[in-house]
Amino acid sequence: MEAHETTPSGKLRARGIGIPFAGTPGRLNAITDVTGVDVGYTTLIEGEGVRTGVTAILPRPEQQLTTPVFAGCHSLNGNGELTGTIWMEEAGRTDGPITITNTHSLGIARDASIKWMVERAGFGEWALPVAGETFDGYLNDINGFHVTEQHVLDALDRAAAGSGGPIDEGSVGGGTGMICYGFKGGSGTSSRVIECAGIDVTVGAFVQANFGRTPQLTIAGVPVGQILLDEDRAHDDGVDERGSIIAVAATDAPLLPHQLKRLARRIGLGIGRSGAISGHGSGDIFMAFSTANADALHDEPTVASATFVPNAALDPIFAAVIQAIDEAIVNSMVANDTMHGFEGRTIEALPRERVASILRERGPIV
Repeated sequence: MEAHETTPSGKLRARGIGIPFAGTPGRLNAITDVTGVDVGYTTLIEGEGVRTGVTAILPRPEQQLTTPVFAGCHSLNGNGELTGTIWMEEAGRTDGPITITNTHSLGIARDASIKWMVERAGFGEWALPVAGETFDGYLNDINGFHVTEQHVLDALDRAAAGSGGPIDEGSVGGGTGMICYGFKGGSGTSSRVIECAGIDVTVGAFVQANFGRTPQLTIAGVPVGQILLDEDRAHDDGVDERGSIIAVAATDAPLLPHQLKRLARRIGLGIGRSGAISGHGSGDIFMAFSTANADALHDEPTVASATFVPNAALDPIFAAVIQAIDEAIVNSMVANDTMHGFEGRTIEALPRERVASILRERGPIV
């Protein structure tokens, strides 16, 4: 399908250059394959130093957003921030939108989300949204504080105006200034459709990928990064990992909070497929949510009922999360271009043709 191979703006995705992945993707191969989930971006590329933005993810349509979703979270390495996770751990749910931006704009993303929730989405006197960050200070003038409240509101409005369609990847939204495995990284997405416990299930993944070192990069089981370094040793700067990844898994499977926490843990296995070790300086923080069981998420003083997939039947969903995260990360690099940024710095795009050639030569392992 065309949506599997190119983004709406025409950039090639991983499948568009022939990279194989395990599992069956959804119609769009995106987190928006989960019904009701939408994504909006504000992308800031200005002058020589502004390379940043905001990503907004709505777990439910705007008119249903005051109904929470069951959710769980996991920190693989905690050099980063994802607000709202203490409440997520306590109550097993999250309320409202999810925003992702750069490290020094996290606070404004959270605060502007609250304003949007109150003024636009009908929230009352209490709001505690999720906001995450990764560091873009190599390509972006991060201490210029270029993300404003209006940029966050615009990303949220764009998500609310969406209709569950395909979404762009690469240097867009919060991923604009990010670096992954030494190449231009950023925003990436994927999905899987499976049968589980007698029902059809969709699992979607979204990543803001800003992590890893070139020697670690593995694609379809092939040590692509090391092969590229053997051809061009100058590409490796030899420094320790300084990046991060925020990853979100969404599903329409009826799952309880403890099960969603288990899904969030499996995100780390998906990241490991691409070679990362979750280095000391990396903030690798994940969450998972389910759009099911809306009727169970009320605050009335009455008994609530929820359906759920038995724990013993979760393995296909675990596998889907791992597969979708792996592909989303590779998409974030493939659907990208070389970027020049702050103080004359440059990060090269993943050499797509050479990567495809390496995989043909070596034979992928999926």
